[in-house]
Amino acid sequence: MKKISILLFLAASITVGMSSCDKENTLSAEDFQEYEPKGLTKYIITATPVGTTGIADYLLTADDISSGAVSTSGNGKEQDGSYRYYLTHKGRFFSLLYGQGNPGDVTTYRLTQAGKLVLTRFFQAETVQVLTKVNDELLLMKVPRSGNENASCYRIDALKSRVNGEKQINIVKLAANGERAHFTWATQVGNKVFAPYMSIKGCCGDAFGTAYPDSSWIAVFSYPDLNLEKVIRDNRTSFIGNYFNNGLAVTENGDVYAYSPAAAKNSSKPTSKNPSAIIRVPHGTTEFDQTYFFNVQEKSGGHHIASQLYLGNNKMLLMMYDTPGALNGNLKMAMVDVVNQSFEWVKGAPQEIISTSAPYNNNTLSDDGKTGYIGLNTPSGNWIYKIDMATATVTRGLKVEGGTITSITKMIY
Repeated sequence: MKKISILLFLAASITVGMSSCDKENTLSAEDFQEYEPKGLTKYIITATPVGTTGIADYLLTADDISSGAVSTSGNGKEQDGSYRYYLTHKGRFFSLLYGQGNPGDVTTYRLTQAGKLVLTRFFQAETVQVLTKVNDELLLMKVPRSGNENASCYRIDALKSRVNGEKQINIVKLAANGERAHFTWATQVGNKVFAPYMSIKGCCGDAFGTAYPDSSWIAVFSYPDLNLEKVIRDNRTSFIGNYFNNGLAVTENGDVYAYSPAAAKNSSKPTSKNPSAIIRVPHGTTEFDQTYFFNVQEKSGGHHIASQLYLGNNKMLLMMYDTPGALNGNLKMAMVDVVNQSFEWVKGAPQEIISTSAPYNNNTLSDDGKTGYIGLNTPSGNWIYKIDMATATVTRGLKVEGGTITSITKMIY
């Protein structure tokens, strides 16, 4: 699985050279002219050029993604490195490099008053596996799969690009079962951070194998101190989320819904006996609701959840593996209402979906709360699809030519 290369600010705010940048479109942080946003929208689409290896994404921009076309040929900003991941926070677009075990970098972009995407920061990087937004910060977590027993957590000021705090968490002690806790993601819930984890061996040629395939865990941390307050446990499904895959969604009333792919393995063989399902932590509590259990695998006819995108108003878009019982392969989309536990296959979707844009950073919900967007890559081409939440229907929007869509994010300027 891919990791994320992300900034480790070794000092307060150290700027390094930007030799590979286009000078015309690069501004230092000191040169950026602050302005009062007018509420205009710009979409940033990241796409990997088709037919290339060892080349990272291009950053493409569009004012409207409901129609038209955009191409990677002669457009956008080419990123360094083979793999990148993205996050928007506090008017910044963070482009994070996977350094293949070596130091990488993070480049930070902002929109000018004219709507031009410009690079304003460039820093060296450290490899982490979890990144999320908490208050005015980025929370980064480096989680070793073997060897070192401590996960390293970094609190980064998103506005000032500096370390606000650092914490070590003993993940072997956290698991407390002879294995280690491997965080799949982290999500702000009120004034706390919920961090689901897998229990993994971390050794023996079977690092991600486990002897505990039918349990769920969420570690609850205070913030900003990151002190462990408790571990929420359940045994009706399996671990929450997946490697670099956000398993939690917080609804408008503060309830937390957690999905499990029921995909635990031991010696590379699937061992989860419990179904792929969604469970709930009610608002203001730190316990799973034993009266709530959404057996998605049963309602779908045997399909496992691959990932989720919370759209709003209790609606969640699920990416399911297209073959019952499968734990990999092509995808199929479903719309669920997590409150009333309704399930329906999405209408208008391509017959064969090879991959989708990343769900963890998708913030494209329309202002009226009725429409979202997702990038779908298919054998016949790659499009951004408009999601009608009320009818569980998708329709083609912007076509991305010459590139595989990896993410879509929205910025206001």
